[in-house]
Amino acid sequence: MQKRRLGKSDLEFAPIAFGGNVFGWTADEATSHKLLDAFVDAGFSFVDTADVYSRWAEGHTGGESEAVIGSWLRKDPTKRDKVLIATKCGMEMPNFGTGLSRAHIVKSVDASLKRLNTDRIDLFQSHQDDKATPQEETLSTYDELVKAGKLRAIGASNFEAPRLAEAAKISKEKGLPAYVSLQPHYNLVERALFEGPLEDECLKEGLGVIPYWSLASGFLTGKYRSESDLGKSVRGPRGVKKYLNDKGFAVLKAVDDAAKKHNASNTTVALAWLLQRKAVTAPIVSATNLGQLKDLLAAPALKLAPESVAAIDKASAPA
Repeated sequence: MQKRRLGKSDLEFAPIAFGGNVFGWTADEATSHKLLDAFVDAGFSFVDTADVYSRWAEGHTGGESEAVIGSWLRKDPTKRDKVLIATKCGMEMPNFGTGLSRAHIVKSVDASLKRLNTDRIDLFQSHQDDKATPQEETLSTYDELVKAGKLRAIGASNFEAPRLAEAAKISKEKGLPAYVSLQPHYNLVERALFEGPLEDECLKEGLGVIPYWSLASGFLTGKYRSESDLGKSVRGPRGVKKYLNDKGFAVLKAVDDAAKKHNASNTTVALAWLLQRKAVTAPIVSATNLGQLKDLLAAPALKLAPESVAAIDKASAPA
């Protein structure tokens, strides 16, 4: 399996990122540990989480996902050198704060390090833009933390193209760490959210692109084909109903056809399509059982036939 480098950093990993949003939520601690073991044993290494995961669940306040990763590392400290840990701050943490000010970033990094049971974070990301804080303040703070050895590289998430370009300009002019990656919302049924100025900026600056919601909340797996299917997942009613339309069904048919042609799952095909995009470095995907994980990890080895790519491109083309 060919490894990829994350943007301009020296971080290398196999091209699938495990989305830790499920850890401590839809996957309990024991299941999460099994999934992480299987992920690493299969030769993969990139694990993505955030301080706010999973504050949306009843009784949760955030930090649950990081704590599960930390307990996994505590069981076997040798695993730390086998994984690239990415986390984030910037979204509101109840009774803790929000934003990308120096004060909030510093305390967020220390809190994440403690929960993760590690002395460094490989990729620390600004979870969302904070227009109330000067970008130079944010990047200067990251500079201090990189020099202190707490962070190896920094990335951005949910940034618009002009703000991403402004950050790159400040980094160059001030000699500060630059964002090496972007986490955008991007998948086959929502291509317009990334393609265009944002994708162009990432290609221009050589940023690694690690899209989230790569499977459109599970819609692209083929699990949800009518409103009666929405009860199959805790995320179904909230995240999938908007895809149950002519466009969504057309995309699903193209994925179905490619899956049949290649004797692969819809999941594997949808991720393989993302991986053939020039800008994409590694899709972020989640699994709550080993069967799901197997389909995710098969994507890098699947080379879609040109006719399959063309059919999927046509069905999913932005309006």
